Amino acid sequence: MAFHALGHTMGALNWKKNPNENVNLVITSMQTEHFDFMGRSATLGQFYEGYGIIMILVLALISLQLWMLSDETGNPKAVKILTSMAVFLILMAGFEYIYFFPLAATISFLAGICVILSLIGKKTTKPA
Repeated sequence: MAFHALGHTMGALNWKKNPNENVNLVITSMQTEHFDFMGRSATLGQFYEGYGIIMILVLALISLQLWMLSDETGNPKAVKILTSMAVFLILMAGFEYIYFFPLAATISFLAGICVILSLIGKKTTKPA
């Protein structure tokens, strides 16, 4: 997930770089067309950039939590958290596949599977 956070950071911070003239028109419109939203003037570009930055924080938090819980698979509370994170990562992979692109989905899916495998591995390992 740290790799996912890094990749997302690069994409989120460079989204204004246009691959062609048509996309440049869309990006420019997203940044210049203002509308009133909950008492302030906003643009779709601000929303898009804000969600991108928030997602960087979310991916960093997931990475940190997985790292902190990686040696806690014997702790029943940690197992509950890890199980919910595995389900979340697999669901996130599905949405990434539908709305974004396969590489992001693959990373999240594999992270979810790794969490599940770590939990299974801990259950099959007998204490010494």
